[in-house]
Amino acid sequence: MSTTSTSHDDIMQVGKVMRAPKTAELIATHLRRQIVKGELTPGETLPPEVQLMSQYGVSRPTLREAFRILETETLISVRRGSRGGAQVMQPDISVAARYVGLLLQISGTTIDDVYEARKVSEPECARLLAKTRTKQDIADLQSCIEDLRKVVEAGTKAVPDPSRWSGLTYKFHELIMQRCGNKTLAVQGAVLHDIVTTHLELSVATKFDQGDSSERFQRVIKAYEKLVALVEAKDGDGAAEHWRKHMDVAAKYLFQNDLKNKPVVDLFA
Repeated sequence: MSTTSTSHDDIMQVGKVMRAPKTAELIATHLRRQIVKGELTPGETLPPEVQLMSQYGVSRPTLREAFRILETETLISVRRGSRGGAQVMQPDISVAARYVGLLLQISGTTIDDVYEARKVSEPECARLLAKTRTKQDIADLQSCIEDLRKVVEAGTKAVPDPSRWSGLTYKFHELIMQRCGNKTLAVQGAVLHDIVTTHLELSVATKFDQGDSSERFQRVIKAYEKLVALVEAKDGDGAAEHWRKHMDVAAKYLFQNDLKNKPVVDLFA
C-alpha cells in the first residue's frame, strides 16, 4: 500500500490556483446571474445602495466594487447623485469583441486572419438561414437592399456615402448571422465582424476617395439579391456557396493592399 505525501509548496500552489473570490466578486456574480436569467431586465433600476448593503451584509465600498465589475461588463450603468442608482443595461457585443480582440493582439493576429474566420462561419449562417427563414427575415433583408439602392442613387456620381454604405452592408451581414437560428454562431460571427468593422470602414472610405465606380456597388447589390433569392428558395447549399464566393471577392477588394496584414492591435490603439 502506497501513500502520497503533499508538500507545503504544493499546498501553497493549489491555494494560489483556488483563490477564494472576494465578497464583491460574489455579489457581482449573484447580480450577473439575475440579469442573465432575466430576473433583472434592461432598463430596470437596482434597489438603493442602502437596501443592497443590508441584503448582502456588506459595506458601501464593497458594494461599489461589485458595481464596478458589472460596469466593466456593461451589464449596469451607475449614476451618482440624489437621483442616481444602478440601472441594468443590454449587454453590448462590442465588449466581447474587445476582449477577444485583446487575446488576438497577444498572438499577433492580422485583420486578414480574422476575415478568414468570418469566411468560415458566415456562409454556414447563410446555409442555416435558408432552412429556417421566415417571411420577416426575407422582408428585412430586402429592405436593407432597398436602402442600399437609395444610398447609391443619392451619392455623388453614383458613389455612395462611405459611412452609410458601410453601415448598411454591416446590417445585411448582421441579419444573416442573427437570423440563422444558431445563437452561438450568431454571437461568434458578430464578435468577429465587430473586430474588423473599424478597418473595413477605413478601407472603404479610402477607396471611395479614389473614385470608385458605381458599377462595383451595383454588383454588390446584385450579389445580395441573389443570396436573398437562394434563402427564400430554401437552397442552403446554394446560399452557402454563393456567400462564400461573394466574401472571397470582397476580400480581394478590401485587402488588395498592405492593410490585409494590419495587426488587430491597431484597431484598439
